[in-house]
Amino acid sequence: MRAKKTSDSFTVMTEMIMPNDTNPIGNLMGGNLMRWMDVAGGICAGKHCEAHVVTASVDHVSFNKPIFVGDVITLKANVTRAFNTSVEIYVEVFAENIKGANSRRSNHAYFTFVALDDNKKKPVKVPELLPLSQEEQDLFDGASRRREIRLILSGRIKPEEATEVKDFFSAMK
Repeated sequence: MRAKKTSDSFTVMTEMIMPNDTNPIGNLMGGNLMRWMDVAGGICAGKHCEAHVVTASVDHVSFNKPIFVGDVITLKANVTRAFNTSVEIYVEVFAENIKGANSRRSNHAYFTFVALDDNKKKPVKVPELLPLSQEEQDLFDGASRRREIRLILSGRIKPEEATEVKDFFSAMK
C-alpha cells in the first residue's frame, strides 16, 4: 500500500442554499450544513482509503458566521493524517452570495472516518499520508494530539494513559 499526498484526495463540494435548507429567519440550518460536511469528508476519506468509510467522530463544529438563503457554499475537505484504520479529515466551509461577493469562512470541523473491507464489516488498514507543505505538516503533527483528546473524551483511554496531551489533563487536577 503506497503512501498518498493530501492532494490525491482533496475534495471540493458546492451547494446553493435554498429556502428548504433554512430556518424561519432565513439562515442555513446547522444540521443541513453538518450533513454536507459529512458527505464532503466521507468522499475525501474514501478517496484516500480506496474503501468505503464510516464516520467515527466529529470534533467541535464551529458556527462562526451565518449562511443565508441564496448563498453559495464551498466545502473543502482534506486528509490531515492517516492512522491504522482511520483518517482525520479537516472540512472548511466558505460562503458567498451568488455574485461571489461577501466571501467568508463560516465553519470548520475535524471528522474521523474508519475504512471498511469490501464486505463493509471490518476495519482495514489505510494508506499513510505524506505531508508536503508546512501547513500540511502542522495539521499532521496536531492530529495525534486531537486524536488523543477524542479518545479521552470518548472514554476509550484515561487521561493518564495519554502521551501527547497528558500534561494538559494533569494541570486540570
